[in-house]
This record gives sequence, structure tokens and C-alpha cells, in this order.
Amino acid sequence: MSGPRPSSLPAESVIHSDPEIHSGAPVFVGTRVPVQTLIDYLEGGYRLDEYLDDFPSVRREQAIAFLDQATRALLEKVA
Repeated sequence: MSGPRPSSLPAESVIHSDPEIHSGAPVFVGTRVPVQTLIDYLEGGYRLDEYLDDFPSVRREQAIAFLDQATRALLEKVA
């Protein structure tokens, strides 16, 4: 990818699913990194910075936007 990327991302551009990438598992846009890896890291007690160091193609803004979306979806489900 070329050129600077925006610092804030529209919600719909954070993750996507493509049957040609990891059999359709949701990945961060512009990467081949499954979203599940972020969940696994956080469940394992790792900090977000450690995850971002290990997966440099995922931007902090993407990870935070995904976590915000997941939190809102969960809260809507239980409300």
C-alpha cells in the first residue's frame, strides 16, 4: 500500500472477510492478519503494544477501532 493512511478509520473499513484470505476468517483491512490473533493475545495477558510489535502491518487505530466495535456489539447484545 502506498501513501499515508488516515489516522482515524471509518468503522466499516477496520476488518473484512475474503474467502481467498485465511478461508474467509475476518482480517484487518490491508493485512492478512486474522482478528482472532488480537483476541488471543489479549486473552493471553499480552498488552496491545506487544501485539502491534509482533504484527506491524496492523495499525494501532485498526486494533482500537475493532475493540471499540466489539465492545459496542457485546453491550448491545446484553442490553
